[in-house]
Amino acid sequence: MERLCGPDLPFWVANETLHTDRPNLPECFQLSVLSWLPSIYLWAVSPVYLFYLKRNNKGYIMMSIMNRFKTVFGLLLWIVCWADLFYTFHELRQGLSRPPIYFITPLVLGMTMLLATFLIQFERLRGVQSSGVLFIFWFLSVLCAIVPFRSKILQASSQSEVTDKLRFTTFYFYFGMVVCELILCCFNEKPPLFSNVVTDPNPCPESTAGFLSKLTFWWFTSLAIKGYKMPLQAKDLWSLNHRDTSKVMVPKLLKEWEKEQAKAKSHCEQSLSSQAAYSKPPQLTTNHTAGGGGESSPEEVEVLLSNQKSAPRQPSFLRALIKAFGPYFLIGSAYKLLQDIITFVNPQLLRLLIAFTKQKGVPDWWGYALAIAMFFTALLQTLILHHQFQYCFVTGMNVRTAVIGAIYRKSLVITNAAKRSSTVGEIVNLMSVDAQRFMDLTTFLNMLWSAPLQIMLALYFLWQNLGPSVLAGVAVMIMLIPFNAVIAMKTRAYQVEQMQYKDARIKLMNEILNGIKVLKLYAWENSFKEKVLAIRQKELSVLRKTAYLGALSTMAWTSAPFLVALTTFAVYVTVDENNVLDAEKAFVSLSLFNILRFPLNMLPQVISSMVQASVSLKRVQSFLSHDELDPDSVDRKSSATDFSVTVVNGKFTWAKEDPPVLHNINVMVPQGSLLAVVGHVGCGKSSLISALLGEMEKVEGDVSIRGSVAYVPQQAWIQNATLRDNILFGRPYNEQKYRCVLDACALTPDLQVLPGGDMTEIGEKGINLSGGQRQRVSLARALYSDAEVYLLDDPLSAVDAHVSKHIFDNLIGPEGVLKGKTRILVTHGISFLPQVDNIMVMVDGRVSEMGSYQELLKQNGAFAEFLRNYSLDDIVEEDEATEDLLKDEELFPDDALSNHADMVDSEPVINEAKRNFMRQISIISADGENPRSRSVRRQFCSQRRHSETQEKKKPPEVEKLIQAETAETGRVKTKVYLEYAKAVGPLLSVLICFLYGCQSAASIGANVWLSQWTNDASSNQTQENVHMRVGVYAALGIAQGVLLLVNCLLCRAYSMLRAAKLTHHNMLQGVLRAPQAFFESTPTGRLLNRFSKDVDAIDSHIPDNIDIWMRTFWYTLNVLLICSALTPMFLIVIAPLMVFYWWVQRFYVATSRQLKRLESVSRSPIYSHFSETITGSSVIRAYGRHNAFVLMSDMKVDENQKSYFPGIVSNRWLGVRIEFIGNCIVLFAALFAVTGKENLNPGLVGLSVSYALQVTMSLNWMVRMTSDLENNIVAVERVKEYSETKTEAPWEVEDKKPSSEWPMQGNVEFNDYSVRYREGLDLVLKNITLKVKGGEKIGIVGRTGAGKSSMTLCLFRLLEAAAGEITIDDVKIAEIGLHDLRSKLTIIPQEPVLFSGTLRMNLDPFEKYTDEDVWKALEHSHLQKFVSNQPAKLELECSEGGENLSVGQRQLVCLARALLRKTRILILDEATAAIDLETDDLIQSTIRTQFEDCTVFTIAHRLNTIMDYTRVLVLDKGQIAEFDSPTNLLSQRGIFYGMAKDAGLAQ
Repeated sequence: MERLCGPDLPFWVANETLHTDRPNLPECFQLSVLSWLPSIYLWAVSPVYLFYLKRNNKGYIMMSIMNRFKTVFGLLLWIVCWADLFYTFHELRQGLSRPPIYFITPLVLGMTMLLATFLIQFERLRGVQSSGVLFIFWFLSVLCAIVPFRSKILQASSQSEVTDKLRFTTFYFYFGMVVCELILCCFNEKPPLFSNVVTDPNPCPESTAGFLSKLTFWWFTSLAIKGYKMPLQAKDLWSLNHRDTSKVMVPKLLKEWEKEQAKAKSHCEQSLSSQAAYSKPPQLTTNHTAGGGGESSPEEVEVLLSNQKSAPRQPSFLRALIKAFGPYFLIGSAYKLLQDIITFVNPQLLRLLIAFTKQKGVPDWWGYALAIAMFFTALLQTLILHHQFQYCFVTGMNVRTAVIGAIYRKSLVITNAAKRSSTVGEIVNLMSVDAQRFMDLTTFLNMLWSAPLQIMLALYFLWQNLGPSVLAGVAVMIMLIPFNAVIAMKTRAYQVEQMQYKDARIKLMNEILNGIKVLKLYAWENSFKEKVLAIRQKELSVLRKTAYLGALSTMAWTSAPFLVALTTFAVYVTVDENNVLDAEKAFVSLSLFNILRFPLNMLPQVISSMVQASVSLKRVQSFLSHDELDPDSVDRKSSATDFSVTVVNGKFTWAKEDPPVLHNINVMVPQGSLLAVVGHVGCGKSSLISALLGEMEKVEGDVSIRGSVAYVPQQAWIQNATLRDNILFGRPYNEQKYRCVLDACALTPDLQVLPGGDMTEIGEKGINLSGGQRQRVSLARALYSDAEVYLLDDPLSAVDAHVSKHIFDNLIGPEGVLKGKTRILVTHGISFLPQVDNIMVMVDGRVSEMGSYQELLKQNGAFAEFLRNYSLDDIVEEDEATEDLLKDEELFPDDALSNHADMVDSEPVINEAKRNFMRQISIISADGENPRSRSVRRQFCSQRRHSETQEKKKPPEVEKLIQAETAETGRVKTKVYLEYAKAVGPLLSVLICFLYGCQSAASIGANVWLSQWTNDASSNQTQENVHMRVGVYAALGIAQGVLLLVNCLLCRAYSMLRAAKLTHHNMLQGVLRAPQAFFESTPTGRLLNRFSKDVDAIDSHIPDNIDIWMRTFWYTLNVLLICSALTPMFLIVIAPLMVFYWWVQRFYVATSRQLKRLESVSRSPIYSHFSETITGSSVIRAYGRHNAFVLMSDMKVDENQKSYFPGIVSNRWLGVRIEFIGNCIVLFAALFAVTGKENLNPGLVGLSVSYALQVTMSLNWMVRMTSDLENNIVAVERVKEYSETKTEAPWEVEDKKPSSEWPMQGNVEFNDYSVRYREGLDLVLKNITLKVKGGEKIGIVGRTGAGKSSMTLCLFRLLEAAAGEITIDDVKIAEIGLHDLRSKLTIIPQEPVLFSGTLRMNLDPFEKYTDEDVWKALEHSHLQKFVSNQPAKLELECSEGGENLSVGQRQLVCLARALLRKTRILILDEATAAIDLETDDLIQSTIRTQFEDCTVFTIAHRLNTIMDYTRVLVLDKGQIAEFDSPTNLLSQRGIFYGMAKDAGLAQ
């Protein structure tokens, strides 16, 4: 330095700087170090920064006034610096030689200023709105210039005049302009031209925020204020940043995953080729691609691998994740490293501070400097920490987006075998739980390396402080690690177990909710409630075990720092007489131990979180590696042949390992022909359709289809959208075509009964449409799609006879809209067979014969036999039937959107006047055409008619069926907390609070004692009381641990679990007791969400939150008390700080709570859309709507992340502000310690400051926990809401219980009976009076919507009477309990519902009957052969919804149920819809023989089933039209005669 500055200017003078009350730095130091610091920084950073700017171009910014000023100031600074330089040369000319430093510094500074000016412009061209690099540079420059600023003034005041006037002037010029630059740097430029910020309606301010604003998360404040003023809504949220959207994230991950898969495959192939010496077996074509792409067939791979020991390499999903998201995450890691190092500065400063208080006669400014330094390091640490968090959380969010997207995309293409291995519930769990876990892990991941680093550093400093005694403490720590590891392992095992129970519980709940109507009709709720509670009980016992372990581990970790301190101090004092524990050693060590506490606490958490995530990783990886459907198994391209659909010796199976279901299939369907496929139940008709769609495994053969495909599944798949959207299915709307389609599918009349016409929202799974309507909507979708090939899987099963005739004639048949298209129709209806081109008869998965109707009759095979039994007199001429149809159609809608949607339903909310108006319109629009001419006009739509009705029929205000999920707004009411406290137990709650207080007091006591102990050192009475000191210290510490343990056990393992058990039980009870209408207006997804997410919150999150909140609350309170007790001045500071704290916290909690709520409300649509997609995946694939659905899912995920992202930022925003308060407390504690130095002993200073250093953490946690608790406690509110739903009538009424034999005769009487669906709606049945004697067989017929199903619902009291009454054997059914009533009636419902479980459980859930009874029932229901062929017999597992039985077999199972119950009254609701005629006959004969002495009500579609009944009841518009024996009715030539004529049963 001497060479630079010359001998006259010394570099450092101790007496001038440290040891004086007015310190000053020497001129040489000022000129060299202080001037060069900013320059060195800028030159070091600029290459990297320039490279970054070259890569990231955001478009350029127009020159603004501010930018011009910046540039001008930069140039002026350069001129000022070089003026100095030239002045030095000038002096040299004058003969005044200056030391070299006078040349070097101005030169360097001038160059730096030029560089800065260049950067200002370059940033403008690259679209940078606010520059961090330059801000730091100007800030450093100002900081470094402050010292010369002061010293130059001091110098001038000490001397009479200024010696070096020019340099004096230039310096103040320089200083002024640097300050101006700094101020200008704080403001923002305008956004660049053409940037997406401009186009976005509500862009995220982050992208345009300035450097300071980003640093302190100030840009979030606007949202915080908005959220505080009024509850936030979805429209207030910012759009996602482009880089966080699904559009960017999902492909990024999938790209890496595909690389991984390719690698694994090539690895596999290499290892195969390396030892595949023998020739390869011939290529088998399978409809299969190993893990989603790949040629070698799986069988062949197995052959080879059997000889090879090494397992094939799995593609690693982890590696894909790391490659996709690693780089961004690493930025966060860099911040973390910096923060870890800064953490250790404060204990060193504390040491200096304590030393300072001991010394007498040192300058005061040392103390102030230390206090300010402590404040600044703490502040820096805060900012860095939160930026690290921000990076980690955003990575976590991106991982979740990508994983959900990947799972969704995969679920659309997995094979059926794969789908069977994981139920819908499990896949949804992958999406909700596992994706969430990845997200949680990324936030902690850095702790994996950071925790060990912090521990090492802490130990190093401790060793310096206390020497080898530290090893005693380390030993204690090391001993605790295996203890915790064991606990973590155990906890992990329990968690897996709990997940399984939870999965099982949710799966069961899902089925209960899907089959709730059946449960009600059969009065089975209790049996299923017991099943759910049994699973729940297991789940709770696992939770209890987890809680025991948790209590131990919490105790170990909380007491760890204390035990370590105790052993270390005890050893330190006892090892050597000369070791004295003074304040400096004790409190610096304590603050280091406190730093240790965090990484030690976190490590086990991170490890357990890693373990959980690794479980999730395996689950996701195995799901993503599932086999995919081979898109090429069906050849869609061949155009050579005249045949639209060809199958050449096809052999198909559902899963590779299963035996084939279809053998030796050869089918050629000529272009434009209609092929009917017939056969018994379970013979493989639907499987054939699936094979044509490429849904099955193709074992051998070829399938080709020419052109696009439309598919109508046997069970219609309806989305939760408007009716119109369901029909358009993503195609553009074309009025004329749309009307045509509605006509052909007989849907036009239905629309008039719907509350919103075709804009009515359809519930989940089409719950507010009747079976027939769903089927017709499904047909309409197919027709609208205008495809070349139509695959129709029994679409006519669920509709009435005359409607099915209408549809066949207008749509499917030779004269229908579809003529000229290729149609394959699976059907059970014989009447249509003469009109089809070809018939294919299937028996047991083979084609037994094929040909036209006439040919097959001639062949005289199985088909002819089948027909002869069933064909009634010649099929009536088509036209006659049509005439009749038209007469009747005039007013009452065909299968109109019936008043009974599936039994009970939200009936249209239209008042009478409006409805009459509609009717008039429909009469006008019926346009009295001549019926015969109609068949000609059928092909082209009568446009005129439609345009005219359209105007008159503006759909009325649609009332939404599914009410939007209410997100509670505003503060969580105290009531909810009290509700929870009540569930826990009021006395217990108070006790728990008190214990927490005690525990905290003990820990503070220990430290106060320590400060007394250290004061022994100064008064030299160390030796005598060592044992007493150590003993009391130990006692206090151990008391703290024990109290904590007791507390945890009491709180977590006993009381909170009790609350969890209670709340779940009440909700389950409430939901099962709810009336049917409740389930129609509440989507299953929402109910399931309550049962999974909210119950989970009550099980595990709320107890955690309360635990941490209590601990931090008491801790913070104690710190403030101690600081105030030591320096009463502190109270003055506390007041404003607490006000600020409270204010920030209110802002934060209001906003964050609402964000959390928005997030959870926007979350359920992701899952309900997802489960909808999985159930309809075959339809989506058939129509090629794959991409559209992926987009929909992405939108829903982005919508959800839109509310999650501000949630993360709100935590950062809060953190920075709260920690600022904490840092202020540190600052003031230190300042007061300095000012009160004379009368404070070092022990107390150490105590107060080391506590203040800790308080930041606990303040932060406290707000976070308050808000978490508020967010989670909402779960209590939501669960409570469903446990208080309006219930139906009581299940049993003790004093009105009927005798156990009731009903003996089975007489049923309706007395002036009326019923409506909901309050304020029209009556569905009006004043019905009839008497039925025991043992009569009554058929109920009528157009759809005439109230047929409603009658059956009334018998079961799913609908309660509006007037009148029903009596059965002289008992008024309105007076007895529902279960007493329902268990005495039997219904075979329209839609067969099975539950997953054994077949036996499905028949007899209460296990009332013996095995013989069950077998007998199966024999009568013709299932005996099927069941006895199964290896499991009665224990045959039915999969979810009975998927592994055909629809017909499911119907037979329902029949078997009825046979088992064998009550005196039987009701059949269109039960025979999905069954072929032969089985139908069997059922009818079974009913006639088995139930001959019972009263039977049948709602008939096929009139031939009721022709031999005692009487037939014809309903029309809710009233009795005719009621007499069938023969009398036919002779009356009324409505019944007309229907019989349609069905070809009368001439």
